[in-house]
Amino acid sequence: MAKENTNSYDAKDIQVLEGLEAVRRRPGMYVGGTDIKALHNLIYEVVDNSIDEALAGVCDRIQVIIHPDRSVTVTDNGRGIPVDLHPQLKKPALEVVMTTLHAGGKFGGGSYKVSGGLHGVGVSAVNALSEWCEVRVFRDGKIHFQRYERGYPVAPVKVIGKTSKEEFGTHTTFKYDPEIFKGDMDFRFDNLTQRFREMAFVTRGVTIYFLDERTDREMTFYFEGGITSFVRYLNRNREVLHPVVHVEKEIEGITVDAAIQFTDAYAESVYSFANTINTIDGGTHLTGLRAAVTRTINDYARRSGLLKEGDANFSGDDTREGLTAIISIKHPDPQFESQTKVKLMNPEVQTLSQQVVGEAFATFLEENPNAGKAIVQKCLTSARARDAARKARDLVIRKSALESLTLPGKLADCSERDPDKTELYIVEGDSAGGSAKQGRDRHFQAILPLRGKILNTERARLDKILANNEVKALISALGMGVGDNFDISGLRYGRVIIMTDADVDGSHIRTLLLTFFYRYMQPLIDGGHLYIAQPPLFRLVHKNQVHYAYTEQQKDQMLKEMGISAEKASISRYKGLGEMNPTQLWETTMNPESRTLLLVTIEDAAEADRTFDMLMGSAVPPRKRFIQTHAREVRNLDI
Repeated sequence: MAKENTNSYDAKDIQVLEGLEAVRRRPGMYVGGTDIKALHNLIYEVVDNSIDEALAGVCDRIQVIIHPDRSVTVTDNGRGIPVDLHPQLKKPALEVVMTTLHAGGKFGGGSYKVSGGLHGVGVSAVNALSEWCEVRVFRDGKIHFQRYERGYPVAPVKVIGKTSKEEFGTHTTFKYDPEIFKGDMDFRFDNLTQRFREMAFVTRGVTIYFLDERTDREMTFYFEGGITSFVRYLNRNREVLHPVVHVEKEIEGITVDAAIQFTDAYAESVYSFANTINTIDGGTHLTGLRAAVTRTINDYARRSGLLKEGDANFSGDDTREGLTAIISIKHPDPQFESQTKVKLMNPEVQTLSQQVVGEAFATFLEENPNAGKAIVQKCLTSARARDAARKARDLVIRKSALESLTLPGKLADCSERDPDKTELYIVEGDSAGGSAKQGRDRHFQAILPLRGKILNTERARLDKILANNEVKALISALGMGVGDNFDISGLRYGRVIIMTDADVDGSHIRTLLLTFFYRYMQPLIDGGHLYIAQPPLFRLVHKNQVHYAYTEQQKDQMLKEMGISAEKASISRYKGLGEMNPTQLWETTMNPESRTLLLVTIEDAAEADRTFDMLMGSAVPPRKRFIQTHAREVRNLDI
């Protein structure tokens, strides 16, 4: 008997979303969601259009201004969006571009040789997701204007002024819609500067000026050296083994631009771009570059006798240790995995990238035998260390298997077994660990106390790291393995929470842990599993009432609300978690109903890589400069 279905499914139930309504209904399909990252994508989509003008050779200056009301203006001196009537739609081209999905000058092949905005939904999607948007087009001696509200034009395109015959360009101002981007969201200056810096690196000869009127901060980016300058920028705190190897070549309308340099670091820093867009998930161009580097080094090592007969070839991991590389391709028809353009899919790009990079790198090694020997020596050391790490890791796994199902003895586990419902607190010291064990909810909260500071993983290879007892305990407790055996699906706790004291030692331990997770367990951060606990700094007692303050400002605000001076209240400042009894620790820092957790994210991998390298690496001068620059910003520093 057929199952009765009370829901109708007829022609009338088929929804047709008119115009830009689809974008407002499903923003995730067009800008990646409604979170802070998607909010920044609005700016990137508009700037990408200006960059496309620069790639076409008709724009050399782009200006981005964030206004105090959080509206944003993007200006370029390109050709200006056409304003004459579209032959089929009988509307000005400006209105078509701003209000119609998949409309633009990038499909026919005549207006743009290469472009980052090939989906044709970028600026129209921004318009749809904006409370209001205004566009001024400078073209043919006139200033044309149109205003839109939530994607719909308020009035027809009109001429609002005159300009010189030589002045061309587009000025777009938009204010994101709080109905779509809800909550306390705002543009972040540092995130935007990092993206604009990347754009300027991969678009040689364009000036990008960025002004944040909310804080009066401004930056200007211009790099004549292109991606060679980018590699030097990334390696400025590292010891390099040779000059930057750069190649740029066009084959069948596709341009491959790559720069390579090896350093004394242990981590790989490789970034890829397609038509100036940072493809953070890589793609075929990145696969081609990595394959070229590995094959070229192996061929050179064999020919020069540095790899003897019987020696195994270097693996990709061996040849990428200490590698800093940028690959930027310009393609007339790039195929991305999604509208947010995080991964390039064109299969022919892999072959071209491997060919171009391989030929240039092989020529460099032949002409620079000292550099070649230094690179091969680096790979040999890496291979030996990787073999030692594998043996150490196997030993850790075998030893752990005999010791109570891989769990370290100091771990106070929880009874719940569903990872989505459990959390692990990594706690500094036995004292705080004792309070946390007593104060926790044993059903879903596990505690792992660490004794002392873990190893600085920025300055050590994996074999040395695996010899550290605290790191071994951490790896065993999380259940994901490490290195080649790392598997995020083995994670035993949905939330991993770092809980350290609010003093210098606590900050150092937290940074050491973050360095380890970033270098060896980055998917843990990418998956939104890593948090930092926010214990209170102050306990205020007045007339049998107890209040906790997490910042100096919050403490002052509480005193103000209570209408008393600091002298009339009993105020104690917590320097360590061990100073709280189990009940206080639960109420303030561990109770899901009342605690505050800070989610650890990687907004930009290149900047995170540079920061960890500077703060935790072996070079002292950059760290000294950083401390001197930011010394006045420090608060609550124990002396």
